[in-house]
Amino acid sequence: MSHPWNPPRFSVAPMMDRTDRHFRYLVRRISRRALLYTEMVTADAVVHGDRQRLLGFDPCEHPVVLQLGGSDPATMAAAARIGEAAGYDAININVGCPSDRVRSGRFGACLMLEPARVAEIYARMADAVSVPVTVKHRIGVDDRDRYEHMLEFVDTVASAGCRHFTIHARKAWLSGLSPKQNRTIPPLRHAEVHRLKRERPHLWIETNGGIQDVAQAAEHLAHVDAVMVGRAVYDDPLRFSSVDHVLFGDPMREVDLFHVLAEMDAYARRFAGSPEEVRRIARHVMGLVTGRRGARAFRRILGEHAFGPDPKPDAIGRAAFALARIGGRRAVVEAC
Repeated sequence: MSHPWNPPRFSVAPMMDRTDRHFRYLVRRISRRALLYTEMVTADAVVHGDRQRLLGFDPCEHPVVLQLGGSDPATMAAAARIGEAAGYDAININVGCPSDRVRSGRFGACLMLEPARVAEIYARMADAVSVPVTVKHRIGVDDRDRYEHMLEFVDTVASAGCRHFTIHARKAWLSGLSPKQNRTIPPLRHAEVHRLKRERPHLWIETNGGIQDVAQAAEHLAHVDAVMVGRAVYDDPLRFSSVDHVLFGDPMREVDLFHVLAEMDAYARRFAGSPEEVRRIARHVMGLVTGRRGARAFRRILGEHAFGPDPKPDAIGRAAFALARIGGRRAVVEAC
């Protein structure tokens, strides 16, 4: 039976092609407290696929949540059991993704039109595992986007025992907009998420969407239990280097760019025999130099050594060396 929990006040959103194990490892160099999420993994893939490839992670990633997509209660429950056995701290149900591929499988945001089914999925999963089961969803979908529609959805799923809801504060259009457009074109409606917390104080409510920095996150925490940030963390991870101090009250610590690069260089070398993994790791570190002097040289050298036909496991170290020369940080970069 799934049990209640008191998760962190800040999390990094599940993002397809972004929040794989390598990016989560990177984020953990910057924040020790943020709650991390996997990319969405379909329940069918978990049950029938390569579990080590899909579910493997580094112990340093804890706390980390497995996000599942699916609409069959039995399959979702089976996948949840596998996720729990793999060591995940919680299991999340995706009721927010609006892509055509997801919709054709009858899961993601389209499930907001079937709150009773989501409640059944939740109940079966919660009975199958002892770790928490949570739900991530939108404000609404298509023309069912009034506050009352969201409240009906939340109340129905809560009646099955769910207490943790993460809400992307935009509606989703199930046709006519791409997933990228669905992240930007529908207007943000955080006030309705704040209202939900006021009217359902017994539920644990997290808001998500368009939050750009730690200061904005702190503002929302006056109204909700937690804040989830996605693209802003991916595009510039060091912008959130103060999150443990500001949002969790931990002592302030300096997160040094070159120390992070040195750690990621050492990490990439562990995958020397896997060129595709080296490429993925290198892609994730691009955002570390956003807006910084020498960023162009860093990306050029990283591209030359990580994204060619023969990716070099020391590509990050080579790029960091070039960045350090421009910024006068020779001593640190030698650690790479």
